[in-house]
Amino acid sequence: MKTYNHYINGAWIEPASGKYFDTENPYTGEVWAKIARGTSEDADKAVKAAKAAFESSDWADMRPTQRGKLLVRLAEIIERESQRLGELEVQDNGKLIAEMGGQTKYLAEWYRYYGGLADKVEGAVLPSDKPGIFNFTRYEPMGVIGMITAWNSPLLLFLAWKLAPALAAGNTAVIKPSEFTSASSLEFMELIKEAGFPDGVVNCITGMGLEVGQPMVEHPDLAKVAFTGSDFAGQKIYETAAKKIMPVTLELGGKSPNIVFEDADFEAAVMGVISGIFAATGQTCIAGSRLLVQRSVHDKFVKRLIEVAGGAKIGNPMSMDTHVGPVTTQPQYEKILHYIKVAKEDGAVCVLGGKPYTGEGARGNRFVEPTIFTGVSNDMRIAQEEVFGPILSVIPFDTEEEAIEIGNDIVFGLAAGVWTSDIGRALRMSEKLKAGTIWINTYRAVSFMSPFGGYKRSGQGRESGQESIKEFLQVKSVWIAQETTAANPFIMR
Repeated sequence: MKTYNHYINGAWIEPASGKYFDTENPYTGEVWAKIARGTSEDADKAVKAAKAAFESSDWADMRPTQRGKLLVRLAEIIERESQRLGELEVQDNGKLIAEMGGQTKYLAEWYRYYGGLADKVEGAVLPSDKPGIFNFTRYEPMGVIGMITAWNSPLLLFLAWKLAPALAAGNTAVIKPSEFTSASSLEFMELIKEAGFPDGVVNCITGMGLEVGQPMVEHPDLAKVAFTGSDFAGQKIYETAAKKIMPVTLELGGKSPNIVFEDADFEAAVMGVISGIFAATGQTCIAGSRLLVQRSVHDKFVKRLIEVAGGAKIGNPMSMDTHVGPVTTQPQYEKILHYIKVAKEDGAVCVLGGKPYTGEGARGNRFVEPTIFTGVSNDMRIAQEEVFGPILSVIPFDTEEEAIEIGNDIVFGLAAGVWTSDIGRALRMSEKLKAGTIWINTYRAVSFMSPFGGYKRSGQGRESGQESIKEFLQVKSVWIAQETTAANPFIMR
């Protein structure tokens, strides 16, 4: 059994408490590693190491082009290790190797992209209305960035999205992964070291949120926090950051509408809806958990959904032909079953699944059947609250205007899908839907080149794309007088 310690200042450091906690394989239920249980003392060590690295000449004097080359070197190492990293993610979070293998290989593109962008951040010379004044702007790194990541895809969806632009901008980092899936982030530190980043530039501490995550956020030397997780946890982090007037990037929950019109390519829409909710066992913030389907095709569409989802192979996530794997954590498994019960009590009709899966291929007691509810109204809890599991709520609509109204009638605004052959409708829907990402005739597509983030309670700030690097920079305005004559000191220039 492997034991993981903290990674601080380029070295593996035992937790100050001397305590460790177990991490399980979600598929087998077996404990396979022990993870350091951090405290405020560990958080203090990590943040101070990151601050010292930020101020050291090894990093502070490094030219942007050199930082970019380090990131590109890291991308090459990631590609070499992608298969091993993918298998480790599956062992840690139970997601499918068919998806995770591709994800861990793809994450290299974030480091390559921001490696190229590192020396392309430019200030500007500003026209001035003040005689004899030269005014320009420059972008500067913020300092130590605290990164708190969720458990469902820590390496790609969270670590690469945050770490790559933060390093390209010249910051240093302290990473606190989820206590449920810490191993892959810790293993990633070996790649950071091999790439040649100076000690202390990237640090990783592990443990429970209140014990080590909160002290990190509260630390006076932390310049910003970037968080991915539930809206409830994000709110708590936001409140803590507000006491310090500290900026945050928050990528939070979602209850995304996947909207199917009667003129859509029927089979493509069916597969898109299946992908939106049952891929990754529904454990994605962008899950299309609310299916809005035009009433004229409602019954036919639901029937086909049942046929496809009902035939999904459930079982070992390491098998390439598995479609649905286990739920990652025991608390999440219990939460999903609770919401199934709530939906039934509220009058929703379960037309598929609705219970734990105990058939062939099930191990570890954490499988939930792909579940579809019809007869759902948008005010039901199953339609309003994020479940984070393989649960689809089907809501009929009649008109385009009604679809927009239902789609926006939610506290979240992370993503939305629209299935139609009418380009005019597609453009209108993309304008009217209040969400950070709109997919037309596709779903779950992401790229290092495209910004990602939410409206409303789904968060603030953007990850990926050129917009992301400026989330980790602060702008400075510089004024230079070109004349030496004394001005009246009592009058603003």
